[in-house]
Amino acid sequence: MNLGNVRSVNIIIMTFGGAAMAKIRKRTNKKGVSWQIDYYDPQGKRVMKCFPRKADAEAYLGKVQAAKREGRYHDVFDVKKESQTTFNELVRLYAENFGTQRAFTTSKRYLLAVVHDYFGHLRLAEISYLALESYRNKRKATPARGGKLRTDASVNREMALISHILSKAVEWGLLESSPFKKGKRLIIKENNQRLRFLSKAEIEVLLKECLPHLRPIVETALLTGMRRGELLSLKWEQVRNGFIYLTETKSGKARQIPINDRLAEVFREIRRGNQLKSEFVFCDSQGRRFLEVKRSFASACKRAGVEDFRFHDLRHTFASRLVMKGASLKAVQELLGHADLTMTMRYAHLSQEHLRDSVNLLNDLPCGKEVVNIGPRGKGADNLRIANPF
Repeated sequence: MNLGNVRSVNIIIMTFGGAAMAKIRKRTNKKGVSWQIDYYDPQGKRVMKCFPRKADAEAYLGKVQAAKREGRYHDVFDVKKESQTTFNELVRLYAENFGTQRAFTTSKRYLLAVVHDYFGHLRLAEISYLALESYRNKRKATPARGGKLRTDASVNREMALISHILSKAVEWGLLESSPFKKGKRLIIKENNQRLRFLSKAEIEVLLKECLPHLRPIVETALLTGMRRGELLSLKWEQVRNGFIYLTETKSGKARQIPINDRLAEVFREIRRGNQLKSEFVFCDSQGRRFLEVKRSFASACKRAGVEDFRFHDLRHTFASRLVMKGASLKAVQELLGHADLTMTMRYAHLSQEHLRDSVNLLNDLPCGKEVVNIGPRGKGADNLRIANPF
């Protein structure tokens, strides 16, 4: 058992007949708290299992001790019998353990309801690789709301959630192994190379067409590269000392974004108009945060004549403009909060094109067309032409 990421461990010794029989450890790490039991079966094999609650661990260990005492251990703790747990019961445990976390978003609750409706009646042992593959294909072929087919990314988010739920079932001793471990083809290969960004002229006309509540949100996106969810949940307490401090991020890593002069002016304008002193930077007339701006943003794009452009592309615009102005890819990675440089490398070609445009500014220099003779004239001499071979 790898305890490298465990921050703290509390050990409770449970005894039977005066001798230490088993241990219960409280394990705290970045994913939360779990309770691990550690004991030896009648054949001397060490057994370790994790549970989301202390009461579950104690109850399980109580059954272990009773079964040992009565000589029924292998009848009671047969793997096949453990797998009688239904997916419905597992989802309940999962929601109890993770549902209160801030990262457990509304969209994740919706996905949890979707997978629960599909697999809820099945026992965990019945959720095979084939069943998961069938679910993936069905979701891919079923239109979403609005009539459009689901994207590969949308289906993959559902599969990732199911994978996490089943991995927890293994950790909690409810399942011997996850069917996801039997193959990697359940995750669809995505094409994430879309790179649509605005020109300076498009930015100007789009901002003019934004409604008053939308414009500061769009400006902040263009000046920070923040994701939509990060923007709409932004609080004033996160804006201080010349930085925006983000702790709840997609990558799980906190990051800081410097506030430049233009963004500082945007925030001052918002402050002057915020009569209700809402805790949220972007809020409605009642001081409540905006839950969505998709419709108003699409309308602004339509009025501005900006085609094939999504809100997330404002993030691409921020990164693209930085690279074209000479920012390093490493700096862009840190500002965007990418987990590694791979995602940021999609902007590398913009840096090369920008450098080419810069060099082309020297095309008016009087060189590259003259013929120059080098060396002695006459038989056997080399007459070299210096010209642009490109």
